[in-house]
Amino acid sequence: MIRIAYSALFIVLLPFMVLRMLLRSRRAPAYRQRLLERFGFFSPPDDARPCIWIHAVSLGETLAARPLVERLLEAFPGHRLLVTTTTPTGSEQVQRLFGDRVFHVYAPWDTPGAVKRFLKRADPGLLVLMETELWPNLLHYSKRSGCQIVLANARLSARSAAGYARLARTSREMLGALDWLGAQSSADADRFLQLGMNPARISVTGSIKFDVQLDDEIRDRVEGLREQWALAQRPVIIFASTHEGEEALALSAFAAFKKQQTSALLLLAPRHPERFDAVYALCMDAGLQVARRSQSESVDADTELVLLDSLGELSQLFGVADIAVIGGSFISRGGHNPLEAAAWGMPVLCGPSMFNFEDITERLSEAGGLKRCADEAQLVDQFELLLGDENEKRRRGAAALMVLEKNRGALNALLTGVKSLLGAHS
Repeated sequence: MIRIAYSALFIVLLPFMVLRMLLRSRRAPAYRQRLLERFGFFSPPDDARPCIWIHAVSLGETLAARPLVERLLEAFPGHRLLVTTTTPTGSEQVQRLFGDRVFHVYAPWDTPGAVKRFLKRADPGLLVLMETELWPNLLHYSKRSGCQIVLANARLSARSAAGYARLARTSREMLGALDWLGAQSSADADRFLQLGMNPARISVTGSIKFDVQLDDEIRDRVEGLREQWALAQRPVIIFASTHEGEEALALSAFAAFKKQQTSALLLLAPRHPERFDAVYALCMDAGLQVARRSQSESVDADTELVLLDSLGELSQLFGVADIAVIGGSFISRGGHNPLEAAAWGMPVLCGPSMFNFEDITERLSEAGGLKRCADEAQLVDQFELLLGDENEKRRRGAAALMVLEKNRGALNALLTGVKSLLGAHS
């Protein structure tokens, strides 16, 4: 059986996985902490209520899952919520967002022993997986334990679908373990169906990323920051969730634009915390006046770049800017969520690689709220166009916001699906 061979290979690789964690911990110490949790060892809470388990992987999935977790806490007070992640940034975000309202541990590595130990301690009745978290042993043993399984906010790019298709039998077995799948789009649903998902167990719910809400407290906080930084007369560009290689592109494009707009300010937000110091060094080497957000350094008229090296603030700090550029799209990474920027009613720019958010990108592009840029030259052209034409900037920002407003509702659809599975417990 393929799963047995997969399990054996996973076990053989475990020492190398631990070594990799230790190596990563040299730059991010959290990677060497709580390692036993990844083998399924943890002390469960003293709480006899039935358990709903939400697995959110990393920072981005945790932020996307936030409204769903809040609604589950509200709708099912008779249940305890367990939220797992696989990365320290995701872990930190869970603890910051939910505190002791949920129980948090790292998800187990996908070996039979680790998964079974985890399930014995957690005893979940429902598992909600976010986006595309399909792991053979996690699904197999969760189903065997009697746990119902939902794949929520599910997405599957054409590239990922081709990879799953090469392991057709394993893919069918994993999808067969799902009690219900809520797909982000019809294209995603079709790809899951082609891999063998039961049509009776799949619905197109839309993406919960469209359900992002900006309350008055957040808006007031951002407006206060704009006043504190004296940004009223300064063009501000945010380059968000950048990966290695993209910071150099951002700095070069900003330098070219700054020749035309000398007062321009760049906000630069690297995706991974372990790269913050290296990116700071790169910015200093560029000869810029840099303020680090993590150090609460002051931003004044001489500041040319703010390094957003803090966690959990990016969705709010989009509101400080006039234009957003989405990272992970100028390399073959597949991009990141453009809707956090669109929620602020601003024009969105990205590179050619947005396959992780293709449906959302197409909707924004067709409405006129997003523009793909093939290279640095096109990026600079867009900076000059949008920051030189206030009407065009407002028109495209309004178009981006309209797309978000028209596509809300996935959160309610997902909650309805979860309630139907829990039946009498809802």
